[in-house]
Amino acid sequence: MGVNDVEAAVAAAFRDEWGQVVATLIRVTGDWDLAEECAQDAFAQALDRWRRDGVPRRPGAWLTTTARNRALDVLRREAVGAQKLREAAVLARDEGPYDPDHEDDSGLRDDRLRLIFTCCHPALPIEARVALTLRTLAGLTTPEIARAFLVPEATMAQRLVRAKRKIRNAGIPYRVPPAHLLPERTTGVLGVVYLLFNEGYAATSGADLVRTNLCAEAIRLARVLARLMPDEPEVLGLLALLLLHDARRDTRVDAAGELVTLEDQDRTAWDRAAIDEGAALLETALRRGRPGPYQIQAAIAACHTTAATAEETDWADIAALYGALARFVPSAVVRLNQAVAVGMSEGEEAGLALVAELEQEGDLSGYHLLPATRADLLRRMGRAHEAAGAYARALELVENDAERRFLEKRLAECRSA
Repeated sequence: MGVNDVEAAVAAAFRDEWGQVVATLIRVTGDWDLAEECAQDAFAQALDRWRRDGVPRRPGAWLTTTARNRALDVLRREAVGAQKLREAAVLARDEGPYDPDHEDDSGLRDDRLRLIFTCCHPALPIEARVALTLRTLAGLTTPEIARAFLVPEATMAQRLVRAKRKIRNAGIPYRVPPAHLLPERTTGVLGVVYLLFNEGYAATSGADLVRTNLCAEAIRLARVLARLMPDEPEVLGLLALLLLHDARRDTRVDAAGELVTLEDQDRTAWDRAAIDEGAALLETALRRGRPGPYQIQAAIAACHTTAATAEETDWADIAALYGALARFVPSAVVRLNQAVAVGMSEGEEAGLALVAELEQEGDLSGYHLLPATRADLLRRMGRAHEAAGAYARALELVENDAERRFLEKRLAECRSA
């Protein structure tokens, strides 16, 4: 094989197999850093060996065996490794040479599930859960994760070190939670993936509205979860939600990087394959008869992506869905989105009444989309002077540059009206 062919094969294996290789090594060795180091070494060896011998029939099995043998060699050489090696023998329950070709699929699933639930353990701060998930499951480097979240590399490195230390010192078990804890812990895992996607889809700060790499990693992790937990309707609902949102990604900003609102987006440029896949996943999830917040949000997204034009959007259905979502997630942000849908379906005055309630409660006092929503409803009513004041308030709170430019444009339009 040519150099480019081998590099492409290794890159594909990295995307598909990194998390599984690391998960297996953590189970065998109990050492997170050693697992990552030996996994990296195995991928480096693959570049040379596969060029000489060809790409193996099961790249993941080859990589896991190579990395595992390397890890056990390291433990044997280290004086402190004797105890770890004994522990590894008990954990792995090996009766002969390790052969991934003969390890059943449930064992492989369990390794990946153990890693996901350990990374997302509720004892860890939420930012540490996200960082550790990206590092161990997605294989992103520390500099890549730091750039994605706009923090210094040293800060992110310390965050990862502290998370691993917490897992070790607190004795956080490397396992899938027992049945009675699984529902609440699954919700936490899904929350990490959803948070990761949201930060990529609508960055809270910085120059870019969309960070494609974060969206892609979140969708990849959601696919992993869907394969590992195919009977969990909320897992399918989350993947459906991410796909339906991501289908519009390329139309959310124009060639100059300026924000384009949903009603002005070019619907012919939406990713129809992603929309079809998301809709099918949602239908499968809803057939389970256990609705949840991710399924409801996916249904809202489907209302938008399946409307041929902005005018054909079923805003009344969307308002009702937000009402249902509020029963699962009683947050002010959900109610703000419901206010938008009510304003579009029942009239701007009805939407403004709900916005006024939120303003009085004060929970969203520092959230730029609250005055921005008021401004948009007023603008649609032709009350440009009042809208301008609300846009000015939103500009005081916004942190993302693309959103700032959009609000400045709307403010200028209202002032010139």
